Amino acid sequence: MTEAVTRGEGEETGEASPLPPSESFVPEPQARASMERIFREEAGRVTATLIGMLGDFDLAEECVQDAFVVALQRWPSHGVPDNPGAWLTTAARRMAIDRLRRAGALESKKELLMPLGRFESGDGSDDATSIPDDRLKLMLTCCHPALAVEAQVALTLRTLGGLTTREIAGAFLVPEPTLAQRLVRAKKKIKDAGIPFRVPEDSVLPERLKAVLSILYLIFNEGYVATGGDELVRKELCAEAIRLGKMLALLMPDEPEALGLLALMLLQDSRRNARLDPGGELVLLEDQDRSAWDGAEIEEGLGLVERCRRRGRPGAYQIQAAIAAEHAGSPSGDATDWARIAALYDELLARHPSAVIELNRAVAVAMAEGPERGLQLVEVIAASGSLKGYHLLYATRADLLRRMGRRAEAGAAYREALGLSTNKAERRFMEKRLNEVATH
Repeated sequence: MTEAVTRGEGEETGEASPLPPSESFVPEPQARASMERIFREEAGRVTATLIGMLGDFDLAEECVQDAFVVALQRWPSHGVPDNPGAWLTTAARRMAIDRLRRAGALESKKELLMPLGRFESGDGSDDATSIPDDRLKLMLTCCHPALAVEAQVALTLRTLGGLTTREIAGAFLVPEPTLAQRLVRAKKKIKDAGIPFRVPEDSVLPERLKAVLSILYLIFNEGYVATGGDELVRKELCAEAIRLGKMLALLMPDEPEALGLLALMLLQDSRRNARLDPGGELVLLEDQDRSAWDGAEIEEGLGLVERCRRRGRPGAYQIQAAIAAEHAGSPSGDATDWARIAALYDELLARHPSAVIELNRAVAVAMAEGPERGLQLVEVIAASGSLKGYHLLYATRADLLRRMGRRAEAGAAYREALGLSTNKAERRFMEKRLNEVATH
């Protein structure tokens, strides 16, 4: 990862090097946290731009990672540039030139790599960081039908979504080594098959839609409830998924599922500011201050749900958006039409069978018919083994047992959920619940 940092500082490129002085600088924790936030926000954009130039996923990722390392060393003492993305793009591009020159392969990439006008004015701090739809091009490249759907989604989440291999493996509920092998095979397939980096013709867009929607959905989900770390929400991932969702809706305006997914993301994201209390603790949906919900996002999302309804071609994302619309249109948790939501989950399961959807339906049934009925459904799911290792299965079971007054069993279930959860905000919430059932 750090090869470009430790070798000669660009002496063969004929350009001013973006690399820092030889002495290293260890930033203060606050500065490091700020830069890590910038890196998360910029990683997808910079990587997409470099892949577009190089046509080589591995080289692009390595150079972007090296640029991040250089920035971590340089910015605390030199200051963060006005446009961090432009600086990182310039640094990564120069490292790519250096590597290609050393490998004797620069001539084949010179036409793509040499025009600097789009990226810098001399110091790597100007406004432009990528052509507007580089990220969409990358997403559609990764969703080429020559790749297995699982590989399409995983590769795009890794390169565009900025998710780690561990986070993606968690989203797929597969072992991390299995996911890593999918990534290796997908990149090799793209390289060997010469799959082009571009938005394809309109006629072939629909065949890639399913994978593209899956990617956006998983990027948003990882942003909405982060797999790990201190923060419950990764706002930059939610914003990126919504931005790409709007771009996709413009590109494919006649696809109701694209509209449905955009509606779903907007309606879910509208609750972001109410999901944590002032102390940073998790607040459940029924306890949230609905006046803190984003009215503009709700209005836009509800409008899209209505557009989808008029199309008369319901699909999985549209149904999920309709469920989110039920919550958005309810003045309180008690006023929510849980029977209607359970019915929508029945429709969703008929079109898209999934153990996770079954679990969500069980929660809706519990709210509509009581925790005893919900627990019956959860026990069936648990007995099937389909969600073994999924912390929300145990957390849901624990909550239903708590509501039924079966505190000892609830405590045992909370402990199981805690052993599987990696998000600190969720863990704190479950620890609080565990203490409540243990002391009452």
